Amino acid sequence: MDYLPNIIFLLILGVGIGYFTKNIRIVIRNIKLGLEVDASDHRKERWNNVIRIALGQSKMVVRPVSGFMHLIVYVGFVIINIEVLEIIIDGIFGTHRIFSFLGGFYGFLIGCFELLAALVFIAVIVFWVRRNVLKLARFWKPEMKGWPKKDADFILYFEMVLMTLFLVMNATDVHFQAMNNGNWVSQFIAVAFEGVSVNSLHQIERTSWWLHIIGILVFLNYLYYSKHLHILLAFPNVYFGRVNPTGQFKNLASVTKEVKLMMDPAADPYAAPPEGAEAPAKFGASDVADLSQIQLLNAYTCTECGRCTSECPANQTGKKLSPRKIMMDTRDRLEEVGKNIDKNGSFQPDGKQLLDDYITREELWACTTCNACVEACPVSIDPLSIIMDMRQYLVMEQSAAPNELNVTMTNIENNAAPWPFNQMDRANWINES
Repeated sequence: MDYLPNIIFLLILGVGIGYFTKNIRIVIRNIKLGLEVDASDHRKERWNNVIRIALGQSKMVVRPVSGFMHLIVYVGFVIINIEVLEIIIDGIFGTHRIFSFLGGFYGFLIGCFELLAALVFIAVIVFWVRRNVLKLARFWKPEMKGWPKKDADFILYFEMVLMTLFLVMNATDVHFQAMNNGNWVSQFIAVAFEGVSVNSLHQIERTSWWLHIIGILVFLNYLYYSKHLHILLAFPNVYFGRVNPTGQFKNLASVTKEVKLMMDPAADPYAAPPEGAEAPAKFGASDVADLSQIQLLNAYTCTECGRCTSECPANQTGKKLSPRKIMMDTRDRLEEVGKNIDKNGSFQPDGKQLLDDYITREELWACTTCNACVEACPVSIDPLSIIMDMRQYLVMEQSAAPNELNVTMTNIENNAAPWPFNQMDRANWINES
């Protein structure tokens, strides 16, 4: 018995899974560069979110057309890849359709796979037309030029090729077609191969089989370089997503401590901190290491769908802010930091940071903090949290707030109100006739 194909298959499988594991470890390492966050609360609500948002795609179907198409691709791609298990077993042991002993149930499964493959192929064409023919505005924003646009198209081509190979593999499998059990779609494709010799059909079937499994492994490893990493990260990202009320901002422990000290009549606010006391933490964020691990997970999970940007009122009125770009810039900077660590063993200052080199102050101050981007995201990403942390750094570390905000804060400090009137004059309007 010739074991060479089995050995080649094992080598390809090992290389594919090994390279994928290596890249995923890099992603995890990069995410762990962020600040730790305790997300052990609200476990029931978090799991409900995973079931409802990640599995149930509840936020995708808010837009019915694209939501329904995405649901087809999502369900189809996940379910069809169940047959990868059979391919792996066949490849390792040299068998052929090892699960065919299941009889009618096997035929039902393969039939469903074929139907879903055809629907996925159609849905992917619809997505391609929406992007490249209809040119929906959210796919043609400035941040979507170059690689982001090519990446989106590459994924669509990948999926079309994989679905085609799967159906051709079934259509040219003489034994499978003779079973007439589960060939719901491939029987119509098989008509195109009438008159082809059995030997040639076998060669086409084997070629399609090899290309299909190699294509799946290539696709798996391409995810690391693509926005479609969300296929894997959407589930943990939704679990760790925001569970606090929308609009509720976190309080800094160091600031809370200072406020309590100021309000304590017995405390001396001017007293020097005790010897050995821990230095106050940095306020806000200027680079990716200042962000939380959940925020960095958000950046890697971003699907670049643009729903956040299309809902953003600042963007709609011509402001420079795009919540999608905030997430893309954060991921790009994180990748740059990760490559710096790979090259030097530890991070070596490169004279860059997320603030100014990637995200401009104009973008940060254009945000209205309305949470529209957070509500719109189908995988629970929170661009606003990054914006607010960077704003906090500008105000509390650099005193670099816009003049209007500085005037307001000065008025609050001096007059206990945002208006430039003395507290004693606050009620004068009552006496006006």
